[in-house]
Amino acid sequence: MSISRVLRVSRSELRYPARWLQLVRALFPALLLSALVGCSSAVTKLETWEGDPATAVNAATLKAPGAIQVSRVNGRSMTNYLMDDLALDYALLPGENEVVFTYKTIWAKSGVVDNGESKVHVIKSKPQVARFEASPNETYRFEFDKPESRQQAEQVMPEFSAAIVGSDGQTLVQSSDWSPAESTSVGRTPLSGSTAAAGGTLSEDGMTSLERLKAVWATATDEEKKTFLRWAFE
Repeated sequence: MSISRVLRVSRSELRYPARWLQLVRALFPALLLSALVGCSSAVTKLETWEGDPATAVNAATLKAPGAIQVSRVNGRSMTNYLMDDLALDYALLPGENEVVFTYKTIWAKSGVVDNGESKVHVIKSKPQVARFEASPNETYRFEFDKPESRQQAEQVMPEFSAAIVGSDGQTLVQSSDWSPAESTSVGRTPLSGSTAAAGGTLSEDGMTSLERLKAVWATATDEEKKTFLRWAFE
């Protein structure tokens, strides 16, 4: 065998592993992102308690559309997420619950918009509170009138109220204006020292760093996940 043929074979053998390595490098982030997105899509219900209460296995579910922004449940902050306007399910412990929320509508502006100016009108209700007793394994939802125009939204928003409705269609309670002085204490189950140690330091809203990261990832868009992964791999 000639020296030139040996060199050609050697170059070919070296070239293909390099191509495979480039292919693996190119596909790995996409495969990892697909796996993470699949996992996050399964995490659609946010727990509203601390610790590991026994009644959590029979938790009720409160379904909130994107227009309803739940800010607190039983005194615990629920606002530390990347996105607004995302439909979420909240797991509630059976028994008395206090849910604080606002209703937000978005309307496109007509005409030319100046640089730096928002392209939409955002009209929000006053903070609302709904206190009701959740039954084990029951599903609840918000029910409210939806304005058909920005002018109508501006008219009805000062008197906005939403109902909490059960799976049987029966109304449990009608929301009312919320006052911080009436809020319940944070959490219904104390977080043990071992749990805090495993999850990290508790923040002011009672969430550990690990819990916050999980919650943020579950509510991020695909584009935000890609941006985060690029930053993490750098």
